[in-house]
Amino acid sequence: MTDFRHLIVEVRDHVAYLTLNRPEAANAINLELARELEQAALMCDQDRAIRAVMLTGAGRLFCGGGDLRSFAACAPADLPGLLKQVTFHLHRAVYLFARADAPLVIAVNGNAGGAGMSLAAAGDLVIAGESTRFTLAYTRVGLSPDGSSTYFLPRLIGLRRTMELALTNRTITAHEAASWGIVTRVVPDSEVVVQAQNLAVELAAGATRSYGAVKRLLYASANATLAEQMEHETEAIAEVSRSEDSREGIAAFLAKRPPVFKGC
Repeated sequence: MTDFRHLIVEVRDHVAYLTLNRPEAANAINLELARELEQAALMCDQDRAIRAVMLTGAGRLFCGGGDLRSFAACAPADLPGLLKQVTFHLHRAVYLFARADAPLVIAVNGNAGGAGMSLAAAGDLVIAGESTRFTLAYTRVGLSPDGSSTYFLPRLIGLRRTMELALTNRTITAHEAASWGIVTRVVPDSEVVVQAQNLAVELAAGATRSYGAVKRLLYASANATLAEQMEHETEAIAEVSRSEDSREGIAAFLAKRPPVFKGC
């Protein structure tokens, strides 16, 4: 396994546990962390034994966004190139997580700003602590959004609400984020990681290839006509039916017993 400096990576019982590990810098994303996220996402995508992924942050904050200190230390002429490198690796990571069969569970264990909010929005399922606050904050420092927020947020909450968050940098609570659809579930702060772990373990015992089909169908639906989307559904269900888990699921249903899925 690749050595990671700013990211803790553990794999147990078919779950990959990823922890942003720059607590002294609010887990802000610099070039090194962006690269490590891409490497971890590629590992999760390629390793068929990984059937769920959980991402959280070390310390009191989930992620404060991009590492503005490293950006400020860069010569003005070099900053655009640095930002292109950071976003290249970060965006590759988000894309790999989105296309993977393994569901991505985000445990937002503290405030999420900028790219931290973008990462939360990119999760398949998101558990947030009740004291968590979310803000985009990009335009506050004269930048524009990255990390996929302009893709996922309009699909989750609509154009008007996304525009408000991006232009005003308004901070929203975990409960407001849940009511809008950014967050799946709000739990007591002390239970965020445990509940996210339990959810990841539950998903890791499920029909992994079916999960991947669900993700791809839903992500494609916003840009497809009704006829196109139903054709995607036809192709997906036919392909998934080739899996061992499909045969096991049908057999278990008919035998009135719990299925035992293997992720294949």
